[in-house]
Amino acid sequence: MQPPKATNPKPETAPMNDSSKLSRRDFLGKTAQFGAVGLVAPNILPSTAFGANNKIQVALIGCNGMGRGNLKNTSKHPDVVVVGACDVAKSRRDSVCAEYKPTCKPYADFREVLAQKDVDAVINATPPHWHTLIAIMACEAGKDLYQQKPMTLHLGESLAVKNAIKKHNRICQVGTQIHASENYRRVVEMVQAGYLGKIGTVRTFNVMNQGEKGVGFQEPGTKAPEGLDWDFWCGPAPLIPFNSILFSGSYNHGSWFNYSGGWTPNMAAHIIDLPIWALDLKYPTEVSSVGGRYIVKDDGDAYDNHEVLWRYPNTTMTWMSSLTNSYGFDLHGNPVPQRRLGIYFHGVNGTLWSNYGEHRIVAEGKAMNDLIKPEVAERKQAKTFTARALYNCSELKPVENKIPPSPGHEIEWVDCIKSRQPPSCNVSYHTRLDVAVVLSLLSLKLGRSIKFDPATEKIVGDEQAAKMAVPEYRAPWKFPAQYLQS
Repeated sequence: MQPPKATNPKPETAPMNDSSKLSRRDFLGKTAQFGAVGLVAPNILPSTAFGANNKIQVALIGCNGMGRGNLKNTSKHPDVVVVGACDVAKSRRDSVCAEYKPTCKPYADFREVLAQKDVDAVINATPPHWHTLIAIMACEAGKDLYQQKPMTLHLGESLAVKNAIKKHNRICQVGTQIHASENYRRVVEMVQAGYLGKIGTVRTFNVMNQGEKGVGFQEPGTKAPEGLDWDFWCGPAPLIPFNSILFSGSYNHGSWFNYSGGWTPNMAAHIIDLPIWALDLKYPTEVSSVGGRYIVKDDGDAYDNHEVLWRYPNTTMTWMSSLTNSYGFDLHGNPVPQRRLGIYFHGVNGTLWSNYGEHRIVAEGKAMNDLIKPEVAERKQAKTFTARALYNCSELKPVENKIPPSPGHEIEWVDCIKSRQPPSCNVSYHTRLDVAVVLSLLSLKLGRSIKFDPATEKIVGDEQAAKMAVPEYRAPWKFPAQYLQS
């Protein structure tokens, strides 16, 4: 089967005049044939030319869980109006439109959304295998972008999205919303203020226990729901028979490699964000990755355990992902199976461990004596006080230069659309996370380490890896190779 023929679209929108219809048809026809090739519809306005009353007109592409949450948060901004909801499943797009009457119109094809003059910005919350094409085509159409993570699944895609954002001067926030949390800010402050001394190793993890049955098996004879275009859902990825478990949502996407890259891209984007931010890590110079599908037997095909080692000039960072054991180390809590995650900074003066909502410090003997608040030291007799863990970080002297609070991840994005200033999780920054993750997937596929040159953004000494780093899309979609050149 082929994707919907956008050369003769049937948009569920209000009637358009003939001149608008012609320009839109021309745009859609060309993108259907060639994918993202730098073509922009003649009548598309730049996203700095906002609509009535200077409102930023936002559309959602991908109307399931995370996208709806992003849209809800975005719509709270007083200068935002929701004008579109796009999904290949009719029930999902109609449900979003019902929440944002009367301004929100339904669309079945994202190219129709990008061709609308009354759309200034889009939220790209589609499954991960669609993220790159939609992001680049949004840039070409002059739309600002909230890009859900994982940003991409391949090195070539990472560089292409980064270069497209730069070329078309778009405002893009990547959806690592935990970056906006107060807890992350406090950890970054303490690390950058030198509380831990020099840090040689960082360890990160995300674990859960799905058991041997994993996400399970689809009931025999299950058919795609009415109003769903499954071929278009698969898009540039391989076309497989409809699977209701895969279709149901982002949690289950992680069990299929071709549509998500497994659980590492989805969760590492949130978790390694903290050390990359705190230590100002750039690209890794070498990536080693091992893992496989050892225990889980379900409809999926992705690994159930994954271990990664990233080498940086003065630091190493590790990652552990498991779908078959949920032990959480110091962050374990109640001893029942559940999803747990954490980050450990191992420094000369002590170790700081953190998850999304808390952080603690364990001192190396008396190495942190000078950082204890005087009143605390006196009350607890510091000589013995520092012989134990400093679990309560409020007992330490506060950092002088504090990172200001975030107004909210999506609200910050809207503010940046107005100011034309890059948001905190802009693509230039986030590519550091994304490249580390996608190289770990490539290392896992090849079964060997990959060396990477940060200066040239190229894989070193491995022609096969360099070739595999650029994906081949299912026809008629084509990878936008022109954006590999910055």
